[in-house]
Amino acid sequence: MARKQKQIRPKARLPKGLRDISASEIRSLNRMLDVIRRQFEIYGFEPLETPAFEYTDALGKFLPDQDRPNEGVFSFEDEDNQWLSLRYDLTAPLARYVAEHYDVLPKPFRRYQTGPVWRNEKPGPGRFRQFTQFDADTVGTTNIAADAELCMLAADCLEALGIPRGNYVIRVNNRKILDGILESIGVDPHDTDHVGKRLTILRAIDKLDRLEIKGVELLLGKGRKDESGDFTKGAGLEPDQISTIIQYSQTSYFADTPKLRIQAAAEGELPSEPMAGGKIFSAWSKTFSVWKKLVSSSEIGIQGIAELEKMAVLFTASNFGPGRISFDASVVRGLDYYTGPVFEAELTHEIEDEDGGPVRFGSVGGGGRYDGLVERFKGIEVPATGFSIGVSRLHAALQHLGEFEKGGSEGPVIVLVMDRERLTDYQKMARDLRASGIRAEMYVGTSGMRAQMKYADKRRAPCVIIQGEDELARGEVTIKDLVEGNRLSAEITDNKEWREGRPAQFSVGEGEIVEAVQKVIARQADSNVSNQEIL
Repeated sequence: MARKQKQIRPKARLPKGLRDISASEIRSLNRMLDVIRRQFEIYGFEPLETPAFEYTDALGKFLPDQDRPNEGVFSFEDEDNQWLSLRYDLTAPLARYVAEHYDVLPKPFRRYQTGPVWRNEKPGPGRFRQFTQFDADTVGTTNIAADAELCMLAADCLEALGIPRGNYVIRVNNRKILDGILESIGVDPHDTDHVGKRLTILRAIDKLDRLEIKGVELLLGKGRKDESGDFTKGAGLEPDQISTIIQYSQTSYFADTPKLRIQAAAEGELPSEPMAGGKIFSAWSKTFSVWKKLVSSSEIGIQGIAELEKMAVLFTASNFGPGRISFDASVVRGLDYYTGPVFEAELTHEIEDEDGGPVRFGSVGGGGRYDGLVERFKGIEVPATGFSIGVSRLHAALQHLGEFEKGGSEGPVIVLVMDRERLTDYQKMARDLRASGIRAEMYVGTSGMRAQMKYADKRRAPCVIIQGEDELARGEVTIKDLVEGNRLSAEITDNKEWREGRPAQFSVGEGEIVEAVQKVIARQADSNVSNQEIL
């Protein structure tokens, strides 16, 4: 007799660097996204949606010396032997879209978009291979006001989300200034032989807040080995070259901390009325003076400072002062396509970790000017600037700050099925509730009442509708307030008291179901508001 072959089943496991998102977190995320969307709309941006993957050459991420172009992106080959890749951000697809529809688009073209992006990188704590971004971009103008406006939009978004002024800062720099610094140490930013070295330097400085000076010095030199033992090759700079870059990167990062900026604002740095006439705040003027000395021999560096001074005038006129915006040499952004001003939104509020130590969430968004992306397609210069919010990171920060918390009684009202022969009656109850705008469902499983009640608890139902033989004979239904019932059950310890009290359970006529449920939900909402006020 032949042996029965053992069935091999796949193992249920989540791929590394990915995560599942529950219903309560999705709802919380959607509330946050709605606030951001409203702010982007107020600023005049229009929505756009692009596909999840593009031709790899359109993304600008490919390896000419390998068969599979998968550096940093997830790629596959289609039936026409062309490589496609999952988008690694929302900016490169926008450049393709603008190039493809250039003649019919209004210019400047202003769009916002939210959606998932994918990075083929080593996952780690808080570092996922799939995450969501929310972008706003202005394409088709060299006017530096477009860059300044995005910084102001970022600040307004954070405040609209409930982050008070003083708990965040928009940090601004200019890639042209860094190119001026590189010129001064003998690294030509326009020399094709120095492209790789320039990008390594940029990415090293971009890690200053995480690796601090010693780690960045290693990345600017021979390289650095991380905690896992993985080695990252450095830029190979000499000690004097490293010293110049570190000196530049510290001019505002350490000398002008968020706390000092806020203190300066409180001591009269900010005027009560908006300033005009080309004036800028003195704290910014001091930073620009230091940078001018460092790049005095570089035309591109001086041009970069002049652009930031124009942005500073616009910020000052709109009363976006040092308490909200900082000019910071450590901001460079890791991607290679930025060509001018770059900026990051940083949360400065500190929370305590499990061991009671201080933790700061840091950057929750960033962007800058990228004047070369569309030109790759069109062959003509099409200037652009944009800002991207890291949705997951910002959402996690908001939850720690008490904004957009998960949870709440957001489940549907459950109509229990006490008699399978009366499904149409129960279905009508659910339908009447839905017609009144109440989330509701009839239990469609096959279990008894005890299991149905457990199901309602897991669904976070605000209440359940019960109609057995006794209720039917009286022309009534029983409504059980699960939120109130759970609260009272924690206070009642005696079984007799429980049976006699029948907590949060009452009967109403069949024609009064909708009104009664509305009152239960309204009462729970009022209770939640009161509890939040107490907290």
